[in-house]
Amino acid sequence: MLPAIEELLDSAHVVSLPMRVKFRGIMERETLLLKGPLGWGEFCPFPEYDDDESARWLSSTIEAGWLGFPAPLRHSIPVNATVPAVPADRVPEVLSRFGRVDAVKVKVAERGQELFDDVSRVIAVREALPNAAIRVDANGGWGVEQAVEALGRLSVVGLEYAEQPVPTIEGLAEVRSRLSLTATPVLVAADESVRKEDDPLRVARAGAADLIVVKVAPLGGVARALDIVAQAGLPAVVSSALDTSVGIRAGLALAAALPSLPYACGLGTVSLFASDITVDPLVADDGAIHLRETVADPGLLEQYAAPAERRDWWLERLRRVHGVLARSGTALFTDS
Repeated sequence: MLPAIEELLDSAHVVSLPMRVKFRGIMERETLLLKGPLGWGEFCPFPEYDDDESARWLSSTIEAGWLGFPAPLRHSIPVNATVPAVPADRVPEVLSRFGRVDAVKVKVAERGQELFDDVSRVIAVREALPNAAIRVDANGGWGVEQAVEALGRLSVVGLEYAEQPVPTIEGLAEVRSRLSLTATPVLVAADESVRKEDDPLRVARAGAADLIVVKVAPLGGVARALDIVAQAGLPAVVSSALDTSVGIRAGLALAAALPSLPYACGLGTVSLFASDITVDPLVADDGAIHLRETVADPGLLEQYAAPAERRDWWLERLRRVHGVLARSGTALFTDS
């Protein structure tokens, strides 16, 4: 059952949290938090996402606060560190925020940077953590030729996998094929091609990836993400969408409920924030986050409250996206 918009508005808090380093081109992350009868939910689609796409994010928010999560199969979730597209000399500083980790995701293919910058950054991670599993994330920023060249260069450092090296499913399949032909030992992971497609299972049917990256909010919630992973039949990595601890709690619920969890999850991104909205942030301890509930702190909600005009922008967005869900009935809660 979809809660009434008045109920959502009454519980809404809009905050703007400072980042330690630039991520996705921003130094502050705005998000809207809602408190339901079963806990807190987070609604934080990036500003460029339209209302239809944002409806899945609101569906996930409502699941967290009003419907609840499935029973966990595990209570400790291994996580990777995340290194944004910083200069190589800043890599040790970024890694220091995560404590001990066994896996690191490195952002590559940043607009305005060159392959040299990517190689230097990945080498800096390898030098800092000689035994860590390293995966790179291009966010679809390369073309096929660029991806094959870049991954060939980066593979000498030792890569666990490359996340969304090119934007399209057809491109992923081509990159995967060419890496195989050249015996380049890099697996291909699909991220945006899973969560932005009308049919997220096309990746599996096209043989375009060795594994998939799943994010709770963009897929419409934990239950829907579990169904997609089951139907895809591919190993899954659970990742975040630059969430506060409230959103990370939903990602942990998915990771905890998956039948198997072969890779460290990209759920350690709270360490990229200068502050969180809870006094007990969901950050890694010895390479893992332990499953626990998250409660937003009233003082922090007030301290980081967004300016009035931004609060109004988010509340109007909430009204519009709620309307999308209302017109769709319960489809986004049940369809895969």
